[in-house]
Formats: sequence, structure tokens, C-alpha cells
Amino acid sequence: MSATLHTDPNNQLLASLPPEIKDFMQCRVEAVDLVNGDMLYEAGTVLRFVYFPVSAVVSLVSPLIDGDCAEVAVVGSEGVVGVCAFMGGGKALSSAVVLRAGRAWRMSARDIADLARESVPVMQQLLRYTQALFTNMAQSSACHRHHQLAPQLCRWLLQHLDRQSGNELRITQERIAGMLGVRREGITGAALKLQCAGLIRYARGRIQVLDKRGLEARSCECYGVVKQAYERLRSDASAWPRTLSPLPVSSARPASVGRLA
Repeated sequence: MSATLHTDPNNQLLASLPPEIKDFMQCRVEAVDLVNGDMLYEAGTVLRFVYFPVSAVVSLVSPLIDGDCAEVAVVGSEGVVGVCAFMGGGKALSSAVVLRAGRAWRMSARDIADLARESVPVMQQLLRYTQALFTNMAQSSACHRHHQLAPQLCRWLLQHLDRQSGNELRITQERIAGMLGVRREGITGAALKLQCAGLIRYARGRIQVLDKRGLEARSCECYGVVKQAYERLRSDASAWPRTLSPLPVSSARPASVGRLA
């Protein structure tokens, strides 16, 4: 049976919305498969779509003029990729790269901007998520600047592990080095220490987390700060008002119904 925004949205932000909003959105979203390594958009470009990940994980990266980049935040099923679409700017502040292949709901940037503008409660919910996302970005920036590589790696592994099922990450050390903006040799050394401590097992493109609590103990405080921000978001979502004023009839535009297989 195909999933819908009512029966099984599999995205926490979408799941928090009331039924009438899901009705409004259902014919404006489509199910898409995101492929590992795909660039959803680049920094500075006009956003055409936003993505609500279901099983995919997307890395938001800040590109540098020399071609390098660093991860500033990670988005999974807790949120949405492309927040600038409903904040009035329209252009992406960072690039978005698929780090873990999977499914997502896709919606046009115009439709999400219209919905946010015409429904104050929905805009409030989107802004709550954006606040948590900006906490993630700010903490990542501070982490890159002030913390040693080993705690950074623990934080990175934990944040990505929280956004998927199972205890295995499929990623190369070279790619992690790129996300953290460091040399590959540094990641190799830090990963080796974690493996010797019995916290992870690494084998060509696969990292298996054996002791999550052990990683948490070795991580810097940034992991806990960001985790608390998203936990507050979930707590607030369960308490916010569920009754909305009717959406304007002018907003309704026919479109095909997107469904997850």
C-alpha cells in the first residue's frame, strides 16, 4: 500500500502538521528517490524545490573558492532541505548534497512559500525547525574552529547515525575528511583510535558503530547541544495549536498526487 501524507509521511516535520494542511499539500508533493552524491542545489542558486527527507540524509555544505567545502549541517527525516524558499530570500545559502541515498517528498519552492505566507501556524512550525537548523549550523562552525579532530569525528558520526536506521554508515574516510574540512590522514588516525578503543569497526567505505555511548562520551559538547535543539522542536510540535484558519481558495492549484511506494 502506498504511503500518503496522512497515512505514513515518514518525515517528522510533515507528520506534525494538522490534517487540513496535509490535504492541501498532498497534491503538491511528489515522491522522489535521492541518489548518493547528487547535488540538490548549489549555494547562491534560486531554489526550485524543497525536500522533506524520509530515508535519505542530506548534507548542507559551505563551498570555498578553492573548490573545498565543509559540512555546516545535516538534514534527515526530522526536517526540510531548502529553508530559504519560505524565508523570503529564495536563493540557497549553502549547497545540498545527498550523503545517504533514500526517499524524500519534494515540493516546489513556490508552493511552500505560498503555504507559509498564508498560514501563520505553518510558518511558525517551519521557523521552529529553522531555528534548530541554525543552531546546528552555528555549533558546527564553532566545532570546526575550536575542537580537536577526534571529538569532531565522534560528533559527526553520531549526528549521521541518528538520522538513519541501523548502526552502519556507508562512507569513505576521504569523504568524511571533505565534510569536516580536514586531511584524510587526520581522519584515518582518529578512526584508528576509535577502532582500537572498541567503539567502531572500519572496513573500506563502511563504518560500524559498536558503542554509541562510548562515542557520546568522547564527543565534544556540540553533539548534545544540537541534539537538545531538535528534541525541543519535537516537544514543541506536540504542544502547538492544531486548529488553523481555512487556507485561501486562491491557493489551490491542481497538480498530480505524489506517493511513496
